[in-house]
Amino acid sequence: MNDQDLLRYSRHILLDDIGIEGQEKILAAHAIVIGAGGLGSAAAPYLAAAGVGKITLIDHDTVDLTNLQRQIMHNQNSVGQAKVQSGKAMLLNLNPHVQVNALQEKATAELLDQLLPTASVVLDCSDNFTTRHMVNAACVKHKVPLVSGAAIKFDGQVTVIDPRQTGTPCYACLFPADQEFNEVQCSTMGVFSPLVGIIGSIQAAEALQVIMQIGEPLVGKLLLWDARSSQVDQIALHQRDDCPICSRHQ
Repeated sequence: MNDQDLLRYSRHILLDDIGIEGQEKILAAHAIVIGAGGLGSAAAPYLAAAGVGKITLIDHDTVDLTNLQRQIMHNQNSVGQAKVQSGKAMLLNLNPHVQVNALQEKATAELLDQLLPTASVVLDCSDNFTTRHMVNAACVKHKVPLVSGAAIKFDGQVTVIDPRQTGTPCYACLFPADQEFNEVQCSTMGVFSPLVGIIGSIQAAEALQVIMQIGEPLVGKLLLWDARSSQVDQIALHQRDDCPICSRHQ
């Protein structure tokens, strides 16, 4: 780190749990953010502000006027632009010293096979079960930590999957892929604007803890946030012996 880095990240360095060593780990990290919508709009800027060396944004969508109620990485002038390009511009304006890789495409198993070998952590900020299961399977396969978040209406949740730890559950242990779910989306159910900011910020905090190897990330735990009451609950999770994803890889 040069003098400007020491000044920029001084409030991190002052923390005993982080210091120069922790900040250097952040600077050397590569975070993949899947989804540049509500959750990604909160998570990615905090990763950039913290100094994560490389951030890969993956999203196939473009900015719509209805997004601006909660997706704060975009603005009025972004309408019609690719979300990843709008997001990249915002992140570089926030911290020009980070590298932002903007991929305007859907996340696929093939794409993640290319990217995950160099990743420090993945943040799943997508909005559907199909993508979440695909991302989970890829992270388990490559043994890359995954921070999974979801938000709808007034309810949010976050968990951390760390395939490097034997015996810990993955996303498929919690939500089996063959189990039927009623897919709900913001476009039909609505979402409370600050909720995605809260959940996305928690995802960023968990990702930074994973990168620096500090604190107690939500591995084996599901955090639930009720925005109507500001109530926070945690549920203990366990690996399923018959999980077709994580049990066979471990």
